[in-house]
Amino acid sequence: MTDLFLSMKNISKRYTGVKALDRVDFEIARGEIHCLVGENGSGKSTLIKIISGVVKPDSGARIEVEGDVILHHHSIDSILKGIEVIYQDLSLFPNLTVAENISLSQTIASRSKIINWRRVREISEKAMARIGVHIPLDEQIDNLSIADQQLVAICRALTSEVKLLILDEPTSALTRKEVESLFTVIKDLQAKGIATLFISHKLDEVLQIAEKVTILRDGKKIETLPSRGLTDEKLTFLMTGEKMEYSRYTIDNRHEEPLLEARQLSIQGNFRDISFKLYPGDILGITGLLGSGRTELAEALFGMNPFESGDLFIEGRKISIKSVQEAIRLGIGYVPENRLVQGLVMNQSVAKNIIITTITRLLNKFKLIDPEKRQRSITRWIKNLSIRIPAFDAPVHTLSGGNQQRVVLAKWIATSPKVLILDGPTVGIDVAAKSSIHDIIRDLAGRGMGIIIISDEVPEVFHNCNRIMVMHKGRIIAEFDSTVTTEEEIQNCINMAS
Repeated sequence: MTDLFLSMKNISKRYTGVKALDRVDFEIARGEIHCLVGENGSGKSTLIKIISGVVKPDSGARIEVEGDVILHHHSIDSILKGIEVIYQDLSLFPNLTVAENISLSQTIASRSKIINWRRVREISEKAMARIGVHIPLDEQIDNLSIADQQLVAICRALTSEVKLLILDEPTSALTRKEVESLFTVIKDLQAKGIATLFISHKLDEVLQIAEKVTILRDGKKIETLPSRGLTDEKLTFLMTGEKMEYSRYTIDNRHEEPLLEARQLSIQGNFRDISFKLYPGDILGITGLLGSGRTELAEALFGMNPFESGDLFIEGRKISIKSVQEAIRLGIGYVPENRLVQGLVMNQSVAKNIIITTITRLLNKFKLIDPEKRQRSITRWIKNLSIRIPAFDAPVHTLSGGNQQRVVLAKWIATSPKVLILDGPTVGIDVAAKSSIHDIIRDLAGRGMGIIIISDEVPEVFHNCNRIMVMHKGRIIAEFDSTVTTEEEIQNCINMAS
């Protein structure tokens, strides 16, 4: 009997003139930890959907699961064969309890008109025992951290006889400590003979957890390689076909007046005694674990949750920001981490999303939007930020993650801010798009804008910020000058605080 669990040959899929996959071969063995990488649009999502039976491949494909040829592959066939997918959104019911979410599939499968609550708890406890986690069964899902929700989703998958677990960007909202916990779970599953297919843009994590890595580019498989011996640089080259150059951002601007100065800013329960200066051309990095107060600080600076004590100055003038409107008027822009919920109106057009922050500047004497001004503004920002779109009126949800992030940047850059706060500017974006976003940020700083980057990716702040602050439990515990520090020193500071 072969150790091969899944074998796919000659997998192609075309959508209205676009070839999402082009004669891809893929296989994964029992108990193997395999990572799938590639830029947005490389075909990763399509391949996952074909494996899970959501999408049918074009003719000529051959799929075998445990040696059996699959002729008519549907979602239910995939589940019955032991294939489970956990997508980024986790597909949990926030208003139900942990036990109800974990046992849901089994409860539905029983077709009983009366719920056996003892059975619900037994199913949930058994699933959690398989990976050695303990989460209160009666806790409502929306009260849990993202990491615990991730574990609940895995437990739900384990209520069936899962043999291949597919995790789509499972670490995008996890802290480093939570990532390590998830990796422990994945290795425990491996010890039980369960294979994992792991999809991620975070190449350091790919190299840490994977035994094998398959690289897709433009719908084609480039290579499948053992992870041992691979580097970030080699993976990036295989994914993009280009060699990425990483340089450090430095600037000597301390003789200038600060654009923004914070003195002892505090909000009870969020952060306290936050002091820093942001100069023209600065790219100030703020890093630390999730829950350190980073996002709360950004929201306070933008007037979403005004600080309770301390002083804030813009260009030497003491100010008080009580609302978002005041922040915008004072020259502060904010790109939130969750662009899908807070940054964009997903069902509206690219054009409407870009002009939403500057509508008042586009009005004519009759207080109506001037069509020519509107068109000039939209065209300008699409061109300046190289946003790839099929049409101005295309819904923004149809764009790639990198292009969506460019739209968010465009709408705030259009306000001509003095200070731009970017919370997780490259979350969920592939390596080439990340590099492009970083180039835009550096260009803005080069024009004298003060920029704050909030990120839990140490390489991101190390390479793109001239100063880096580490936050922990609502306080700044260390500050680094990027010219006289290392990634390891910053990461060790974070690890020691956790």
